[in-house]
Amino acid sequence: MNLYINISGCILFLFLGFHNSKAQSIYNPTHQSDSMKKSEVTAYVIRNVNIITLKPKNEIIQNVNLLIENGVITGINKPVPKNATIIEATGKWVMPGLIDMHVHGLADIDFGEKYPTKPATIFFDTQDFMLLYIANGITTTFELNARAEHIAQRNEIAGGKAIGPRMALAKLLDGGRGFDRVNTPEAGKQAVRSAKAEGYEFIKVYSHLSESTFNAIVQEARELNMKVIGHIPDTFKGRTEEAVSRISMVAHAEEFAKQADTLNLEKAEEFAEMALKHDLWLTTTLIVMERMAEQARTLETTKSLAGFELVHPLMQSKWIVSNKNYIGSSPQRVNHLEDLAEFNKVLVGAFHKAGVPMVAGTDSGSSGVIWGYALHDELHLLEQAGLSPEQTLAAATRLPAEWLGIDHKVGTVEEGKLADLLILEANPLKNLENLQKMAGIFVDGKYLSNDEIQQMLQRLHLKNERIKSDYDWRDRREF
Repeated sequence: MNLYINISGCILFLFLGFHNSKAQSIYNPTHQSDSMKKSEVTAYVIRNVNIITLKPKNEIIQNVNLLIENGVITGINKPVPKNATIIEATGKWVMPGLIDMHVHGLADIDFGEKYPTKPATIFFDTQDFMLLYIANGITTTFELNARAEHIAQRNEIAGGKAIGPRMALAKLLDGGRGFDRVNTPEAGKQAVRSAKAEGYEFIKVYSHLSESTFNAIVQEARELNMKVIGHIPDTFKGRTEEAVSRISMVAHAEEFAKQADTLNLEKAEEFAEMALKHDLWLTTTLIVMERMAEQARTLETTKSLAGFELVHPLMQSKWIVSNKNYIGSSPQRVNHLEDLAEFNKVLVGAFHKAGVPMVAGTDSGSSGVIWGYALHDELHLLEQAGLSPEQTLAAATRLPAEWLGIDHKVGTVEEGKLADLLILEANPLKNLENLQKMAGIFVDGKYLSNDEIQQMLQRLHLKNERIKSDYDWRDRREF
């Protein structure tokens, strides 16, 4: 059985970012509400709230006042500063902001002919895009094919031009054909050195690397203190352990399916033992295979996904008119994808039982895997695979922060941590659905109420409807 599948199109659409240059952004720093101005409000008190700390020994602290000053959690039940903004939260719950550990975000791109001084031909409004994350409680993302444009987006957020999540950035390195591929050990080493110098923090290895180039990349990354995440290169088929023993995290559950001749619990347990032996982490991305199986059957479910109308119209068009999961599909392909989706859950269950650390990621940007919204689908799939609600929440908060090396900053609710926080109407430990009942969110100390978020979403929806007819994926090179 040939188990290789290009499950995410990671080399194509993750580069895409789109914006009608004639349409104004819904976000304008000169017209912010008071709660959105970074410099005006320096102290908040979330009053009478219940805290889910999500520390390793999760602590629930009930009916307290949580103080935030200058974007930092400074204490519980401390005296209220004179000019603090009070957020009444009786009966509500606060927890760390969510982290999606596998995304491919939209950024400006040039589809046309190249020439010196040529700018991008299609532009994407940073606030429009980042709103999808914020509206779903995501305060940190891990971009797994980062470009200079993503660094620019991160700077826009840091400079107050947009409200968005923290962005960890991995440079993707792959072999094979193409001007940006690395096919020798020296080219691999130089690519790692360049990535470090350009400001990327992690390296992502991909499927078409040769063994010698893969080994050189891993060695150079280790010397430069850069963790390596990624695919298991195809050249290691039948030698899975040789590859996974050299990297820090595998980017998809389905990477193990590619290595397996038989998809069953015994094989999943073998991979789990292997991962545990080599201190390997796993990003789950269960939702991407579920979406692939759905789209191989029909695209009607894609059109009705929550948040679909908030995705830029050009991406909406791409997912419908150029969906590789659907085009040329057959009953055999549907069955194959469904088998893979089921095996992925079995694999995650086996990894969980063995104690292998796992983090929640979505591969957002893949067809129908909608930024922000898909993380909630992923968390429900993790629960189905055997994780408790608390373990599931940890996989999207504390554990990602630990692997990224920012657990001293975010990932739990405790004094000294940065204020990346969700305020929820109900307890998510009782039901994960409650994660979607946000009363408000703190993003790097900036507060947005649910009412503000809903207004922003409504404006984005109307904007997309207004410009929808201007965008057809098949005409993208004409922009």
